[in-house]
Amino acid sequence: MRMLLDIFGQTLRTLWAHKLRSFLTMFGIAWGVGSLLLLVGLGEGFRTGQQKQMDSIGRDIMFMFPGHVPGVPGQHQEMRPYFLTYDDYLAIRSEAKYIRNVSPVLMRTDIRSVSQFANSNGQVIGVAPNFNQIRYLPQDSGRWMNDADEEQRRRVAVIGSEMKRNLFPGEPPLGARILLNGIPFEVIGVIQPVGKGDNNSTNQRVFVPISTMRDLFPLKSTTEKSAISFLNFQPRTRDDHEAAREEARQIVARRHDFDWHNDDAFEDWDTIRGAEMVGKIFTAMDMFLGGVGMITLALGAIGVINIMLVSVTERTREIGLLKALGATNSEVLTQFFLEGVFLTLLSGGVGMAVAAGFMTWLHTFPSPPGWDPPTLVPTSAALAIASLSIAGIIAGLYPARRAAMLQPVEALRKE
Repeated sequence: MRMLLDIFGQTLRTLWAHKLRSFLTMFGIAWGVGSLLLLVGLGEGFRTGQQKQMDSIGRDIMFMFPGHVPGVPGQHQEMRPYFLTYDDYLAIRSEAKYIRNVSPVLMRTDIRSVSQFANSNGQVIGVAPNFNQIRYLPQDSGRWMNDADEEQRRRVAVIGSEMKRNLFPGEPPLGARILLNGIPFEVIGVIQPVGKGDNNSTNQRVFVPISTMRDLFPLKSTTEKSAISFLNFQPRTRDDHEAAREEARQIVARRHDFDWHNDDAFEDWDTIRGAEMVGKIFTAMDMFLGGVGMITLALGAIGVINIMLVSVTERTREIGLLKALGATNSEVLTQFFLEGVFLTLLSGGVGMAVAAGFMTWLHTFPSPPGWDPPTLVPTSAALAIASLSIAGIIAGLYPARRAAMLQPVEALRKE
């Protein structure tokens, strides 16, 4: 213990004797550690921000939209549009083995919503009762639609938070009536705010049973009475998303009489595939940013090696005197080795503390959609500590060995 205190005191005296050189060397190490943690934290902030934005839609969701098929089989010059239908939904629900949940969506944006207090424009959407199992729709008050609402074609509605604020400013909406294009509906539930601010269209929607929507507000863009806007579905498991997508395509193509291998005929969106691609991009970005931080850290370690070599040169007579008084090679080696490790770990600890404090400070500010403030990632902190340890060993071991190998007589002759 006494030896460690002596080494600690000697290290502080050496650093104080060469203030500027010591500061620049320690700054290089601290900057490298701080850069590593901050850059990896920045990449992780983008990753978690994107994940939260996707989660505001729902988990493992897949979309299928209306598309275009060749007017004559085998030709691609003249394309005819086709609409997804309610019967397509029924066929997928009964036949698809790789699909866990599926719901039709019938959307209109030209329906006027009126309450006894105000009126508003928004999206009126007809969906199946299981729609809240597919999409992220946290219930704030009241209830969601059930099978009885669907089977009996009830005129009930669940409204988003923004629609509630517009139609019922400061008033309780549950049990109240709203008019959709003059037709009365009872409000049975309210959805919590989804996403940040007013940027999520879910907050401006009115949800009604799909059976009621088909009867009262069919799509105006086609004469097909059973047409729907699109389909939402989830695969049986996350790994089944490709099989679920292919299965849905096969069923729709068969019902609309075209080749399901024709990719141009489909308009769909697989959020699972998108999340996997984004994840790979962010993983590559984390590796790149971490590599930049590691290079900066390595440059700082080279600075420590340099200052320790200079220290060995300047203290040659001291080393010779120590060895002449009986100090062994291992004792001299230990002294200079611990000095290098101490200098590295002290600088790295400062860099880590500053980076953690800066990232904590950034969390006090509101973040834009799709981005979270950088956060200290445990794996990057462990990597920084491991890198610091390796850098400290390298920075201390080589100069220490140089010091230990000096011959006492030749060391005492040095001026």
